[in-house]
Amino acid sequence: MGCFGCFGPRAGGASAARKPSRLVNHCTDDSSVVDARRKVAPDVGNGCAHSFTFKDLLVATGYFNQANFIGQGGFGKVYKGKISRTNAQGVSDTQVVAVKQLGRESLQGSAEFLVEVLLLTMLSHPNLVSLVGFCAQGDERLLVYEYMPFGSLESHLFDVPVGKQPLDWNTRVKIAVGVADGLWYLHNVADPPIIYRDMKAANVLLDEDFNPKLSDFGLAKVGPVGDRTHVSTRVMGTFGYCAPDYAVTGKLTLKSDIYSFGVLLLELITGRSIYDASRPKPERDLLTLARPCMLNKRKYHRLADPALQGAYPPLAFNQLVVISSMCLQEQPQFRPIINDIVVGLNHIASQPYVSSMGSPAYCVSPQFDRTPSRRRGGRRPAQYSS
Repeated sequence: MGCFGCFGPRAGGASAARKPSRLVNHCTDDSSVVDARRKVAPDVGNGCAHSFTFKDLLVATGYFNQANFIGQGGFGKVYKGKISRTNAQGVSDTQVVAVKQLGRESLQGSAEFLVEVLLLTMLSHPNLVSLVGFCAQGDERLLVYEYMPFGSLESHLFDVPVGKQPLDWNTRVKIAVGVADGLWYLHNVADPPIIYRDMKAANVLLDEDFNPKLSDFGLAKVGPVGDRTHVSTRVMGTFGYCAPDYAVTGKLTLKSDIYSFGVLLLELITGRSIYDASRPKPERDLLTLARPCMLNKRKYHRLADPALQGAYPPLAFNQLVVISSMCLQEQPQFRPIINDIVVGLNHIASQPYVSSMGSPAYCVSPQFDRTPSRRRGGRRPAQYSS
């Protein structure tokens, strides 16, 4: 029986996703990565990713012009670029792309590069970022993705600068549903299942309609198959998003992703990062502050991002807190599977916030103040009261 039996069944959606080719013998462990490295070029060549020369990407990015710089992560720097190509009919077109270059001092290396190329070549879903191509010329390692014009969820959710419109409730729910659909595809359609292992707001990219796509698959692992219950691996990921059972034992399961997704939901609810070192020590760990409120239904409203100004449906808000709380269970066996989460989130999405007379209610949670954080001039909530 599902965890959300009170929610209605889901119609359409994720089940319509294309089933990918089997990933057997691809990146299941370190030895398979070594074996796969020898055949990645022909495999990718037969797929939909294009092999670019380093010169192609130099030209595409204006020789990595600083004006085209988008951001930087564990892999390296990311630049906006334009790729011009001619199709079989002789028609030329230009595609805007994001070019990610592996830095010499990168925390992620060639193995992660290979994993990402292999997975994104074989997987296809509207909520997974598309790989346009790659470059593996000499010592250069670059990945070319579709360009996501609204950047990461992180830039729209945390410490929103004065004058920038914060995400409204309906958009937050839309993003949560899309991310869950992408995770559903990885857990249920990919064969064998894929454990994403790097769920965080910085890896959720948004298009111009705020449709989310998961990115950065360098840490992804093929999940357990047959009688296996877990995959033993080095503990990797981002602080705060890592499931406690995985952090302690190194045993990675699909439920590890569920915990990380619960953290993302809590961030969407509160508008705060799971850990913010720029804040005073008592306010840095969001989960520690939020737990008392999540355990008491009468205190759920205290979790609401003050930027929402009360413009959310109370019942749907409470249901989202419940789903987040279930995902954040310490013991993995008590966390829901992604199928049940998708059903629950779609039920929440069916209850959108509708303002009365075209204007939302203004109701700020009392435990928050409006002093700016020291990080980017945005809002800084005071400590949650218990």
